Amino acid sequence: MRTAWSITLRILLYVFLTGTTVLMSFPLFWMISSSLKTLAEANSPGIVWIPNQPTLEAYLNILQDSDFLRSYFNSVIYTALALVGTLMSVSVVAYAFSRINWPGREAVFFLMLSTMMVPPQALIVPQYVLFNKLGWIGTFNPIVIPGFFAGGAAWIFLLRQSMAQIPREMDESAYMDGANHLQIWWEICLPLVKAPLATIATFLFVGFWNSLLNPLLYLQTVDLYTLPVYVATLYNINSSVQQWPTIMAAAVLTTVPLMIVFFFAQRYILEGVMISGLKG
Repeated sequence: MRTAWSITLRILLYVFLTGTTVLMSFPLFWMISSSLKTLAEANSPGIVWIPNQPTLEAYLNILQDSDFLRSYFNSVIYTALALVGTLMSVSVVAYAFSRINWPGREAVFFLMLSTMMVPPQALIVPQYVLFNKLGWIGTFNPIVIPGFFAGGAAWIFLLRQSMAQIPREMDESAYMDGANHLQIWWEICLPLVKAPLATIATFLFVGFWNSLLNPLLYLQTVDLYTLPVYVATLYNINSSVQQWPTIMAAAVLTTVPLMIVFFFAQRYILEGVMISGLKG
């Protein structure tokens, strides 16, 4: 009886997970399907689930658009710089909070965590005024440079907790060998927290790559537009016939790097979750 009940629960679980997967995958299916449709099918009053005559015309058009290629390049540069800067800065701050004893450390750590209660929307105006006075509007500086100053209290907290689990004896052995804090951070701590670091890098990559508000607010010129801004500009509010195949093709090509990153990083994400669960 117990065996039959266990099998039934497992079947129900698989059915639930399969249904959830199909539901979550529907936007991706619709995006790809729409990118392969003709303009008439995409703007048809009825729902066309699968194109009758699939065509790659939208992809050929978008790949020949110099603005799209420039936006792709801008997104790669912006994401790479912001990602590296943020990872390095938050890991350094996490090391200082977890491995170095200094007066007022706990108070400063509490103040840093309290910044998580400030909604990002409340910072838009003062940040814009600051960057405008610095003469950074119309450049990549407002969306890249803040990352080099440890933006993200949640990431610092996660890395601090991971670094705090590293035995202190390793630091003492390194000190005896003549290592300094920079060497301990780079050669000991970072390799031992690569799973949480990879998890943070993945979420940061998704956030930077999909960011629309800040690039739209600060870049302000077509030559500097990133992919999300470019895709948003493809929608013409004054037109009754939208170029949905082209818009969806651009969206598909924008999504490809995200899927590649998740494919290679999923092992580290699962490892980080498992380690966090064991420590908890």
